Amino acid sequence: MTRHLALVEEVLERFFSLSTQRAATLAPAYEALWKTLRSNTAGGKRFRPQMVMTAYTALGGSDLRSAAHVGASFELLHTALIVHDDVVDRDFVRRGIPNVSGSYRDVAQTAGLSLPTAEHRGMSVAVIAGDLALTGSFRLMERASANPEVRDALVELLDRAVFDSAAGELIDVDFSLYAGMPSIEEIVEMERLKTAVYSFEAPLQAGAMLAGATHDVIAALGEFGRNIGIAYQIVDDLLGVFGNEAATGKTTLGDLREGKRTALISFASQTSEWNSISHLVGDSTLSDSEAATVREVLERTGAKKFTQRLASDYADEAVAALHGAGIPQQLVDQLTPLVSAVVERVR
Repeated sequence: MTRHLALVEEVLERFFSLSTQRAATLAPAYEALWKTLRSNTAGGKRFRPQMVMTAYTALGGSDLRSAAHVGASFELLHTALIVHDDVVDRDFVRRGIPNVSGSYRDVAQTAGLSLPTAEHRGMSVAVIAGDLALTGSFRLMERASANPEVRDALVELLDRAVFDSAAGELIDVDFSLYAGMPSIEEIVEMERLKTAVYSFEAPLQAGAMLAGATHDVIAALGEFGRNIGIAYQIVDDLLGVFGNEAATGKTTLGDLREGKRTALISFASQTSEWNSISHLVGDSTLSDSEAATVREVLERTGAKKFTQRLASDYADEAVAALHGAGIPQQLVDQLTPLVSAVVERVR
């Protein structure tokens, strides 16, 4: 798989090189923006391309360069969505370093602009950068070597991933304005739309489509991706509160300070002890000791165990989807460890 992902890197490298050269003919600042976007795309796990390449090769696909274009397309989509998501969340750092918003905020501050003005400039440039990554995603998908019917289907799949992700993002934004607490079912549906579709479901189906898989196999892989994607996000929300910061690279205060609506918090809100911590969840000044109190209540009320079990249930449904649809055993064997890896992250 390392060799396959190297092909994805080649596609991305060529895309950014050509785009940066093109931008240089228009303005130095535009060239600099493309270089910043390129650096923000580098260093990821290339998880979505891996889903594409895994499905494609296990189902008999042999045009690896074409598959690499599809994988690179989903990686650029991921870049676009996280750049825009950081704007929505007013985040200026990702993976411990300044993101696009943060990079341009810092430049503006160095130039002497006030912090509010600098932050606005940073987020404005990030919107532009995210737009460029999004359109680039479609450009790369259209360059996949496939017959017109398959290529049209791939573009439709990418369009649905964007469409569903936008719906999930909007619902998530609305949750933050919601006076009450959304139900667990509503939260799960939001996470399916926002994350599972573009991260798991669509990349797996794209690889299968390109390989010429049957409708039943494509549908089963979609079901697998949908369920494992939901499990992944539920686990991610657990790690946002109970994770090991050194291992995850993510603070365990951020989600609590934000008051993020998750299955964990939704369950807790239905218990008799919710009133003892409701004023702390969403407090932007939440201290370490107050966060510890919240965690104690989340454990005592069974919210943590319930959420762990919920993730396991979706993982089990994902495994079930792999059987009985004609999916080759080789692909089953490659995807099954993913299920364990997702669930074990919180154990």
